[in-house]
Amino acid sequence: MELTKFKELGLSENILKALKKKGFEEPTPIQEKTIPLLLKGEIDIIGQAQTGTGKTAAFGLPLIDRLEEKSKSVQALVLAPTRELAIQVAEEINSLKGNKKLVVAPIYGGQSIEGQISKLRRGVDIVVGTPGRVIDHINRKTLKLENIKYFILDEADEMLNMGFIDDVKLVFEKAPAEKKVLLFSATMPREILNIAKKYMNKYEVIAVKKQDLTTSLTEQIYFELNERDKFDALCRIIDVEREFYGVVFCRTKLDVDRVASKLSDRGYYAEGLHGDVSQAQRERTLNKFKKKKTMILVATDVAARGLDVNNLSHVINYALPQDPESYIHRIGRTGRAGKEGTAITFVTPSEYRKLLFIQKVANTKIKKSKLPKVSDILQIKKERIKSDILDILENDKIGDKEIEFAKEIMGEKDPLAVIASILKLSFSEELEDNNYKEIREAKIDTSGKVRLFVALGKKDNMTLKSLVDYIIENAKVSSRKIREVKVFENFSFITVPFEEAEIILEVFKRNKRGRRSIIERAKERKRK
Repeated sequence: MELTKFKELGLSENILKALKKKGFEEPTPIQEKTIPLLLKGEIDIIGQAQTGTGKTAAFGLPLIDRLEEKSKSVQALVLAPTRELAIQVAEEINSLKGNKKLVVAPIYGGQSIEGQISKLRRGVDIVVGTPGRVIDHINRKTLKLENIKYFILDEADEMLNMGFIDDVKLVFEKAPAEKKVLLFSATMPREILNIAKKYMNKYEVIAVKKQDLTTSLTEQIYFELNERDKFDALCRIIDVEREFYGVVFCRTKLDVDRVASKLSDRGYYAEGLHGDVSQAQRERTLNKFKKKKTMILVATDVAARGLDVNNLSHVINYALPQDPESYIHRIGRTGRAGKEGTAITFVTPSEYRKLLFIQKVANTKIKKSKLPKVSDILQIKKERIKSDILDILENDKIGDKEIEFAKEIMGEKDPLAVIASILKLSFSEELEDNNYKEIREAKIDTSGKVRLFVALGKKDNMTLKSLVDYIIENAKVSSRKIREVKVFENFSFITVPFEEAEIILEVFKRNKRGRRSIIERAKERKRK
């Protein structure tokens, strides 16, 4: 793999080697447009691109090439809206830096601030942080920005939705004027453009068209499960296939280790992959998986980026991804090279809202299905054993030694009992129904209608029409589904079917007024 297109962008040999190890083939559109501009370092950049388009590598690769080794101060600051994204970005940059001696540190709330202070004092080149914790360190004077050369604002519209925009402005005020700014945002609301005009120097806008979020060759199904039953459900899915070859996506490193270990204990050829796995181990694991010495790869989203395997039979979403783009990115690993694949998603009752949101935004249909019964799995296994035996008989694959040995045994015992004994010796454990525990379907009641409270009213210039338009514009639900709209001075109410309610709640969960979301489930009215 020559990585010709990456080389043409002007990246160093060190970067190209790191990309090759990770299995990257060619740049995404946002990488192709952004990397050369950042390497030149002449102007600021606004990148309009969705999650899952390769944004981190778009700014991470030039940063690695442009930054100095062994600097005594922070050279680049990446601001991310959530701790999960901050961790992902830091892990991705670390995995791409090759031999370049740069220190990358994620800084976020919920983690020991003393540990972060100690790390910053030892020296960090790239800080990836959430706004609140970054400001905390600035106020403590444990994070100094006067020498930063690059300021990257990732998912700016999410910052706005989560109420961080004032924090973002404060960080800009603390940063030096002479720096290069890269602002990423999926949408460009007025407040984001105002930030660009106020805090950025001469800039260029790079817009990448929203990708078609569909995968035609992939069958998409989901199972409703309780959390405790996920592992046993996974085993049933693997066992019902003659040759399961797939990736199991987990949310955390701990989940990856736990699932991969339990699969290995049960005799499956499985290995785990996440951000803490060394580069050497990563290469060994991927090499074994590509050669089908390992049939099941258990991984986090970050660890599986750049995975170049075209003939997967399955992708299993052991846990739902964070966003619709990540879902499509995951399932797109099946259904390649003209072969059909299956994407299976495990959904617990608490995750059902996110599933509906993913279907809506990705414009895809994920069909509900039922797990195979234990009796069905055992019958399939018996049919396979029978098929394999008949294949040997029909294709004359029996040698003289086996024939002689068979005559010796058959001369002493009843032929039927001999065959039964051989089956017991070879397959009794595999055909034992006690290998599978009972799994009860998690029932999710999707009937009925839901009353929603909206923290907007007449004082916010809301009317019946403008409120409905506001919800349609953001949640993309049909106006026909919105009923019983009542607008009061300080708040409003609407009534929608269950599925539309879950989509609306998911869309607005980060859009807050104070500590509350703009739209919530209405409290039940007390009956007199």
